Amino acid sequence: MRNKIYSKWLQTHAWDVTAKEAVAIQQSLREQLLLEDSFEPPEVVAGVDAGFPGDGNTIRAAVATLKFPSLEWLSSSVIHKPVLFPYIPGLLSFREVPAVLHALANLERLPDMILCDGQGYAHPRRLGIACHLGLITDIPTIGVGKTRLCGTHAEVPNEKGSWVSLEDKGEVIGAVLRTRQGVAPIYVSAGHKISLNSAIHYVMACVTRYKLPETTRAAHRLASGPA
Repeated sequence: MRNKIYSKWLQTHAWDVTAKEAVAIQQSLREQLLLEDSFEPPEVVAGVDAGFPGDGNTIRAAVATLKFPSLEWLSSSVIHKPVLFPYIPGLLSFREVPAVLHALANLERLPDMILCDGQGYAHPRRLGIACHLGLITDIPTIGVGKTRLCGTHAEVPNEKGSWVSLEDKGEVIGAVLRTRQGVAPIYVSAGHKISLNSAIHYVMACVTRYKLPETTRAAHRLASGPA
């Protein structure tokens, strides 16, 4: 599948762009987002993450796929590519998505749902990496951030599974979710083809005894591995 589908994905829009052009692309793509459920129950879920080993001039993109709901390990893909876009907060998808797409295209079977280490709709322009990746691949995506990029929220109750709305400019953009009692919460938001409530449900369904869901934990281990 691999080269053909990767080439098709990359042709969604230009990637060799300025920061101003990247912002305009985000604003255009945002209009295409589907923030409601449009999927069958997933059989295979994936986590994606990216690391920058060594001098930071190379991106190590990783995808890990697991059976759902058992969370049994299925497969993985790791790709090393040169970094072609600078680090600019709010534009990280232009730095990471091309390599993530390559890693995804190398899988024997594409996942039915992707949990991204990063933001989805909880983004200043409402187009974080999960939204960007979902729009290109047409796969339901969820943003799972360890830190807040924007928005405000109330205190999250301490019970596992509790959450409060993350709001920005009068709009609910995500949820602050307590996945473990007594542990700092995570920031969950819809990416594409999924509602916020379903995003929270599937994140919790992928959580075992750790703070992060097993999908992104597995991808993070791969992305942080030796160069």
